[in-house]
Amino acid sequence: MGMHTDTHIVWDWNGTLFHDVDAVIGATNAAFAELGLEPLTLERYRELYCVPVPKFYERLMGRLPSGAEWELMDATFHRYYSEHRVRCVLAEGATELLAQWSAAGRSQSILSMYGHDDLVPLVRGFGIEPHFIRVDGRTGPSGGGKAEHMVRHLGALTGVDPTRTVVIGDAADDALAARHVGAKAVLYTGGSHSRASLEAVGVPVVDTLAEAVAEAERLAG
Repeated sequence: MGMHTDTHIVWDWNGTLFHDVDAVIGATNAAFAELGLEPLTLERYRELYCVPVPKFYERLMGRLPSGAEWELMDATFHRYYSEHRVRCVLAEGATELLAQWSAAGRSQSILSMYGHDDLVPLVRGFGIEPHFIRVDGRTGPSGGGKAEHMVRHLGALTGVDPTRTVVIGDAADDALAARHVGAKAVLYTGGSHSRASLEAVGVPVVDTLAEAVAEAERLAG
């Protein structure tokens, strides 16, 4: 296979293709409750969220969590999230947009910081796996950034040019990971960050996935 000449999209999963913000907020508040912290509203979460995740907790606690506190909160978060993700659905228009991109002969993939062994069956269960040339979730400890994962992800894609690649995600970290590999990024307001915090990153910010795809075409055109 030679070098693709069309735009390649690397999709984020949680908060982007997968509309799971309610489960994430619930899981975060369950984790906070373990340490006696007050629950967060969605607005407050979006205002403060960042990665690495312990830094996010520091913003709320006034200090970094200890190793034991982090392990307790992380385990609580994932336990709660696993129980409540079953009620979550794909973001509005996602299924159609993925099908249209594939039908046009363009490539797309998923890179998520959600655990790989949980991600793959979830994507498969929605019937969208055939649209992607690769689906990668996190391997190793949770809570870190996406940049090095992006290096490995693009390195595993045959014939994909990073300069014709656009990362679509809901977090500032998605744009940082894109920049790390020489790709472009579009950030979506439906997930973990407020519009103001996304706009501070300096890449296009959109309110729908349809707008994100249109912007990706423009950026890599």
